[in-house]
Amino acid sequence: MAIREILEVPDPVLKQVSVPVTEFNAELRTLVEDMFETMYEAPGIGLAAIQLGVPLRVLVIDLQPDDDDAEPEPCNHDGHHHHHQPTKREPRVFINPVLTDPSDEHTVYQEGCLSVPEIYADVERPSRIRAQWQDLDGKHHEEVIEGLLATCLQHEMDHLEGVLFIDHLSRLKRQMALKKLEKLRKAA
Repeated sequence: MAIREILEVPDPVLKQVSVPVTEFNAELRTLVEDMFETMYEAPGIGLAAIQLGVPLRVLVIDLQPDDDDAEPEPCNHDGHHHHHQPTKREPRVFINPVLTDPSDEHTVYQEGCLSVPEIYADVERPSRIRAQWQDLDGKHHEEVIEGLLATCLQHEMDHLEGVLFIDHLSRLKRQMALKKLEKLRKAA
């Protein structure tokens, strides 16, 4: 397992269209492990393989719901409370994903991207989509997905076509975002 470098705009590799995975092998498993490790370290909630410079149709997502509102843990037998609960992890892998049946209803979320650091903008996307994908064993899955996961999946899916979330913005807003990013980089 290794943390890999995340490519950032304007790296031309991010504009590449990713190709389908045909071999479900150890190399693919390593890639996915590295993707999760890199994403958690960043930290982010989704990552496409192309963001690590690998043009394969592989996405990892973990919305990592925080259990802040959860009931406090009961004491264990030695009377200590567990205060520091790790964030709940729900890692999901989508290989060769295909999205269909977008809902007429749209939702606006403020999106960000590890390849466009520190920039956030509202993007409107279908609230619900049907997703078909394969898992690490090549097994096929299909599910209707909504909410934040639907948004995240569509955002990551865009990466496979060489599209970034800022490409959904008006030209003016996109230029402003990129200028801001340049300023942040200079300041760093």
